[in-house]
Amino acid sequence: MNAALRQALSPARCASGGLRVLIAGEPCELRCSGALWAPDHSTLIVADLHFEKGSSYARRGQMLPPYDTAATLERLAAEIAALEPRTVILLGDSLHDPEAADRLSHDDAALIGSLAQGRRWIWLEGNHDRDGLAGLPGEVVGTMPLGALRLVHEPAARVSPGEVAGHLHPCVRVAAHGRGVRRRCFATDGRRIILPAFGVYAGGLNLRDPAFAGLFAEPPMAAALGRDRVHALPWDKLLGD
Repeated sequence: MNAALRQALSPARCASGGLRVLIAGEPCELRCSGALWAPDHSTLIVADLHFEKGSSYARRGQMLPPYDTAATLERLAAEIAALEPRTVILLGDSLHDPEAADRLSHDDAALIGSLAQGRRWIWLEGNHDRDGLAGLPGEVVGTMPLGALRLVHEPAARVSPGEVAGHLHPCVRVAAHGRGVRRRCFATDGRRIILPAFGVYAGGLNLRDPAFAGLFAEPPMAAALGRDRVHALPWDKLLGD
């Protein structure tokens, strides 16, 4: 990581194993789960949960274990229990398709309602779940400001200071222990940040992919998700697929 990027981000290790960084001057914690915690706003932010992806594939004849929504909600519930946020913001593509809410099990729907109780709960519309969020608890918005940050689903195709986005499911591939290791990651240059997908069945797109070209003013830092810590990786250590 070059000196200018390090100064802009001011990365520091948190007790949780996550990384504390500055995004557009706002303190943020990049957590091992792939969630972003904005402590000054008591706000937890996650992207791309893709609830009911398993049942969506099953309808097309590709059978996957139908437990992805429950497993994703379990991870989200753990973050909420640990942080007790006043606000939870879901950055779009929370549903895998517009009909996914109708396929939620009774238990999963009840858990969403329980997690939303007593706090502000905000769904951003994504390209997968547009028109599918209306019956769920909480608010539905297109974009949302949060201090110096601007929360969106899909990142703008230009340098966009303060933007917090999902949609692209960033991941990295690095050499470790004589083999290639692939991990979901945050991608940030201190001006904007793209979150990894939070859903257990959501895939990942290599940060070296052309889809990320032009989004950052300079090569970004990748913050790769490990089991018990987030690893800051410089651009020159990242491998293509």
